[in-house]
Amino acid sequence: MSLLSLRGVRFAFPGWPATVEGVDLEVEPGAFHCLVGRSGCGKTTLLKLAAGLLLPNAGEVVFRGRREQDIGPGIGFVFQSPNLLEWLRVIDNVLLPVSLHHRPDAEERARAEQLLEHLGLAAQAQKYPRQLSGGQQSRVALARALILRPALLLLDEPFAALDAITREELQCDLLAMSRTRGTGVLFVTHDIAEAVFLADRIDVVDAGRIAQEIAIALPQRSTGVRYSAGFAEYCTQVRAALHLEALAA
Repeated sequence: MSLLSLRGVRFAFPGWPATVEGVDLEVEPGAFHCLVGRSGCGKTTLLKLAAGLLLPNAGEVVFRGRREQDIGPGIGFVFQSPNLLEWLRVIDNVLLPVSLHHRPDAEERARAEQLLEHLGLAAQAQKYPRQLSGGQQSRVALARALILRPALLLLDEPFAALDAITREELQCDLLAMSRTRGTGVLFVTHDIAEAVFLADRIDVVDAGRIAQEIAIALPQRSTGVRYSAGFAEYCTQVRAALHLEALAA
C-alpha cells in the first residue's frame, strides 16, 4: 500500500483557473520524492493538498488508507521559513507539537534532545532562536517536524534562503534522518541539483500537472556524487523536462 496517494486531484481557488489539474502521485513508505517546477506551477498547492491543509475540488488524497478528511496525525510539515517561537528555547520549540497536546514527559524530552544531538545542536538546546544562525534555525524546524515520528514529511523549499555550504550540509542531514527513521518525504524545490541529490524520484510539475516522472538511480549520496557524470546526466534530463535546454539554445 502506498503511504500517500493523490488520485485525479484538481484544485482551484474560487474565481480562478485550476492551480492543480488531474494529478496522480504516489509516495511509497520510506521513499524520497521531489516536486520540481517553475514558480507558480502548483508545487506548494500540491504539498498543501497532501497535508490536508487544502481539500481538492475533485479526486482524492489518501494517506495510509485514509482520505483527507480523516488523515489525522502522522504528517510533519517544514515551511520555507523556520517559524520558530522567539520566546521559547530551542528544546521547547522542538517539543512544541507535543506541548499542544500535553505536557512533555521525560521520554519525549529525551527524544527531542536526541534529535538535536543528531543534527549537531545539542549545545544549543537552551538558547533562543535569535541566538542561532539561519542554518541552525532550519535544523530546529526539522527536529520539530520529526518529534512526533511522522510517517510522511512534507517540506516546502526549506533551504532556499541559506548559503550553498549550509544548504548542502542540511541536505545530507535530511537524507540521513529520513533514511534512519524510514520516513517518506515529499520535498518541493525549484533547485534541479538539490532535487537530483535528494530524490529517489522527481516529479516535474508544469501548469498544475505532473509533466514527467524521473527515477533517480545514483550510488550512495555524498558530496562526491555531485561531480559525477551520472549526476550531470540526471540534471540535464530534468532541465529538458522543464524545457530549459530548448530555452538556452
